[in-house]
Amino acid sequence: MRTPSRGLIAALALTPLLAGCFAQSEDGGTDAGAGTNGRLRIALAVPPVQALSPYSNDATVLSKLSVAEGLTALSKDGTAEPALAESWTRKNDTTWTFELRKATFQDGTDVTAESVVNALEKADAAETKPRVLSDVTLTAKAEDADTVTLTTKSADPVLPLRLASPALAILAAKAYAANGTVSPVGAGSGPFEITRLNGKTKATLNRFDGYWGGRAKAAGIDVTWIADGTARANALRGGDVDVAEWIPTAQAKLLGQDTRHEVPSVRTDSLILNTGSSLFTDEALRAAARETVDGSALVDSVFGGYADPAQGLFGPAVSWAADDRVEVTGRAAAATAAQVKTKTKGRTLRLATYTNRTELPEAASVLQQQLEKAGFTVKQDVREYTQMEADLLAGKYDALVFSRVTLLDTGDAVAYLASDYMSDGVYNIAGLKDPAVDKAVKAAASEGDTEERRKKIMRAEAEILRTDAVLPLVHEQAVQGIATDVEGVILDPLERSLVDLDTRLK
Repeated sequence: MRTPSRGLIAALALTPLLAGCFAQSEDGGTDAGAGTNGRLRIALAVPPVQALSPYSNDATVLSKLSVAEGLTALSKDGTAEPALAESWTRKNDTTWTFELRKATFQDGTDVTAESVVNALEKADAAETKPRVLSDVTLTAKAEDADTVTLTTKSADPVLPLRLASPALAILAAKAYAANGTVSPVGAGSGPFEITRLNGKTKATLNRFDGYWGGRAKAAGIDVTWIADGTARANALRGGDVDVAEWIPTAQAKLLGQDTRHEVPSVRTDSLILNTGSSLFTDEALRAAARETVDGSALVDSVFGGYADPAQGLFGPAVSWAADDRVEVTGRAAAATAAQVKTKTKGRTLRLATYTNRTELPEAASVLQQQLEKAGFTVKQDVREYTQMEADLLAGKYDALVFSRVTLLDTGDAVAYLASDYMSDGVYNIAGLKDPAVDKAVKAAASEGDTEERRKKIMRAEAEILRTDAVLPLVHEQAVQGIATDVEGVILDPLERSLVDLDTRLK
């Protein structure tokens, strides 16, 4: 297996039901389970939230399956490298010029400066703005057919990294509907084209022979979404799929050593406390939760050893974090168990998590017991993620057991901190509004020197942890299941790449 070169429908528990999902496709290919004609069969965990719109969490599917590209991509060392843009130049603090390569969209139209401007303007105007744009104002202008000038309101030293976000994929004009919806079906520029999307269950991708980077080795990809992790593992063991992502840790050791592949991950699992509209507006109660929650208890009991105790928001896979970590000071004093019972009398702590990652409900049960010892009365709400995202963002829960890739959007931690913890963050499930946090994140965002930027990121981490809005639990190690007759699957700590030109059946 290689490191990156570039940049759930209901649980299927019964074998007959699983097999029934794998049928002949309408376009002559085969859906997941057929395994003929050099097509890859892949089981993904989280079903589309918005029909694979790049403006939702679906965006990573487009990059995992090499459907769409941005102006730039992330190299394996986390730097920006060319994608649809061959090169770029920084003219001044706020102005960048990008030169496009000759490329064609999957609908046969050319990738031009105008199409880039159109895509970036649509992203900026989206009703739910992509997280990667939460802390930047971006203006795009076509200078000629192959040159785009991008201007930011304030200095953005990591703009090339930002443009590598799957949420800023450049799609053909036909992808953007007048009502604001976006469909990547037949509109990307990558080596694989989505030809059919069946709701939240299946997708058919064919090789796009007009890809600028060459011809993919696989004839196509047949995707099925299987929410239940055990069912994903069973599908791999039974030969119904060639690749199954996110194998639950309880299932990992049941796979053969030649099909089980551990991946160091930048994913951190945390307990997010709602500071805006719940009983955790009381900082003493947040501190009580912090004092009683013990994530290390989850490492073996829930994750089967495929995790590390949390060190902060960023774990061992973020190689520079430990050296620059800042001591957390100024935290509130914790309420005693008796005080917790008095403060919460008649109120129940609504603890949420989702089923898409098998370990999270198990972790929630352990945390419930810990919180009850601290004096809280706890009730769990466990559902599939797509059923609860709107409620999470609306602040309808007190706490969330949450699994988050901390470098997903840009490979730069600032975008994650801004979207999740700044007062105006578009993914601020914690409802945090803290001036010191906002100031620290903005200071990191404005820093152009890489080493200094990382130091300021860790200062921002300390400010966030001071608030007890997030209690880090563990840093995960992802397990990917890959059949022995498949080669070239990408093992990506950022979880944004899975297949590319070289992925194929042997």
